[in-house]
Amino acid sequence: MSKRVEKFGLQVSPVLCDFLEKHALPGTGVSIDQFWQSFSNIIHTLGPKNKSLLEKRANIQMQIDAWHKKHRGKPHDREAYKKFLQKIGYLVPIGEDFKIDTANVDPEIARIAGPQLVVPIMNARYALNAANARWGSLYDALYGTDAMGSLPDQKGYDRGRGARVVAYARVLLDTHFPIHGASHADIRTYEIVDGALHMDGKPLKAPEKFVGYSGDPKNPSSVVLVNNGLHMQLVFDGNHIIGRNDQANLADIRIESAISAIMDCEDSVAAVDADDKVVCYANWLGLMKGDLEASVEKDGKLFTRALSPDQVFIGPDNKQVTLKGRALLLVRNVGHLMTNPAILDRDGNEIYEGIMDAMITTLIAMHDLARDGGTPSMVRFTW
Repeated sequence: MSKRVEKFGLQVSPVLCDFLEKHALPGTGVSIDQFWQSFSNIIHTLGPKNKSLLEKRANIQMQIDAWHKKHRGKPHDREAYKKFLQKIGYLVPIGEDFKIDTANVDPEIARIAGPQLVVPIMNARYALNAANARWGSLYDALYGTDAMGSLPDQKGYDRGRGARVVAYARVLLDTHFPIHGASHADIRTYEIVDGALHMDGKPLKAPEKFVGYSGDPKNPSSVVLVNNGLHMQLVFDGNHIIGRNDQANLADIRIESAISAIMDCEDSVAAVDADDKVVCYANWLGLMKGDLEASVEKDGKLFTRALSPDQVFIGPDNKQVTLKGRALLLVRNVGHLMTNPAILDRDGNEIYEGIMDAMITTLIAMHDLARDGGTPSMVRFTW
C-alpha cells in the first residue's frame, strides 16, 4: 500500500483520503481540515472508551462462562444465578421512571406498515434495485411467483396463467376499493368527474381512497388509489400486450412495495480494507446525490440502471400530488467491536470501523440534505 496520509494524528489510506477530499466533502459545507480534525478528536476520545467497554464485556462474558462450567450438570438455581449476575454488573438496579418521545420520524417508520429490504451496499446494482423497490408490478409478482399456488411454466407465456393473474388482481381491487353496484371485473371505463373517480359512471364506496391520476381525466393513463397508507397505481395502455386485450385497457397494477431498505455495510458485505470501504462509501454517496448508476446485462442486452424519480399526479382538488419513487434508505454501519486498517490512530492501531462508518456515512448523507434543499428526506441511520 502507498504511504499513508497524516491527518491530525490519523494515518489514512491514500485511496480513502482521496475519495473523501475529492468526492465526499465537496458540497457538504464542511472543510477538509474541519472534517479531519473532528474525526481525529472523535477517534482519540471515543476509541479508548469503546475499547474499555469491549474489555468490560469480555470480562463479564468470561465470568459467565466460568459460572456455567462450574455448575455444569447441576440443577439450575435461578436465585443464585441472578445474584451472581448482579454481583458482576451484568444485571443492574432498575432506574427511575422516565418518558421519551420522538420527532421528525419518517412516515415509513412511524405510520406505514410495509416490507423492508436489506441489501449489500458494495453491489451498486443490488442497491439500486432495493431503492427502486418502492414500486413493483402486481402482475409480474403474481405471474412469476407461487402467490397463486403454483410456479409458472418456464417454456413461454401461459395465456391461462395470465388470465388468472388479471382475475386475481380484479378480486383484489374489489376487496380494497369496492364500487357502488359493480365489480372491477365488469368495468370498461375509468374517468375523473368533478374530482372523483368513476367507473362506468359508478363511484367508489370509499371515495377518499382516490389519490390522483395522470393523463386525460376522461381517459386517464393511470389512476392512484390508497389503502392503509400504501398506494396502488392502475396503469392503462391500449397498445400494451396486456392492455390491448383488457376490456378497460388495464395494462398493469403497480403497488407500493418495499417502503424502506437498509443499505448494509456490515453483515452482507466483506469490506476488509480501504479499497473495499471506498466501494461502500461511493455507492452510498451515489444514492445520496441521486446519481448512482449500474450497467446491467439481461437477455444479451446491456442497459443502465438508475434511481427511479418521484411520481407526479393530479389530485382530486386538481393540485399536484407527488409520491415517492424510492424506498426510504437507512444505512447499517459496522458494529463497534470491529477494526479496519483503512485508518490508523496516532499509536498505529486500526480504528474502530463502527466509528469510521458513522462519521463517513453521516458526512455523505449531507449530500441528500443539500439535494433536498436542506430538509431531512430519505436518510436515517441504524447502528
